[in-house]
Amino acid sequence: MKKLISIFLFTLVTIFLTGELSAHAQSFKHVDSQYIVALGDPQAKSGTGAEKWGLWTQDPGPRGCRLDEYENLKSAGGMTPAQWQFDPSDWWLEEHGLLMEKPQFPLASGKYVVTGGREVTAILTITPADDKGEQRWELSGGAKLYDVTHLPCHAARYTPAQDDTSCSPEKAKSASYPVAPGVVMPEVEGCHKQDYAVLFVMGVEDK
Repeated sequence: MKKLISIFLFTLVTIFLTGELSAHAQSFKHVDSQYIVALGDPQAKSGTGAEKWGLWTQDPGPRGCRLDEYENLKSAGGMTPAQWQFDPSDWWLEEHGLLMEKPQFPLASGKYVVTGGREVTAILTITPADDKGEQRWELSGGAKLYDVTHLPCHAARYTPAQDDTSCSPEKAKSASYPVAPGVVMPEVEGCHKQDYAVLFVMGVEDK
């Protein structure tokens, strides 16, 4: 899950030079290599359920482990070379078949400048949790969730469908990777799979 420099420069310029965002530029501080994982209708401009969204504060791809390294990972007690702990009951895969560390949950309330690295950059607003623990989300400028999703990046969460031993990376087929843009991540026997949209975070509200 790597971000090309050209995409970064394009979207950074967009933040400060285009209409609506230029008016808010002083309210945000730039961040690099942060990613939101989101759930929702790709055609929606707002919605509920943001309490189920998460954040990687650094690129999880270079910190990942290949599926064919899983035996070594087990031998190390689940501790990866990048010093994050693998959880066999809740694990993540990206489009090249790399095991990734978990995002941070839940996504904090506030405003984020997000993009999919294509044509649209928008302000994402995440509301504080209500008395039921639910959070709303909304994109500015009429942007849809699809517009700010980076299509080549895939992120899928795998949890046991039956018991703690039913879902293992050992059952994932290396030949299924890489996964092309627009194609959902592969199922893994014994696992419940949840695909997430991936959004690049270019700036956060400077509170």
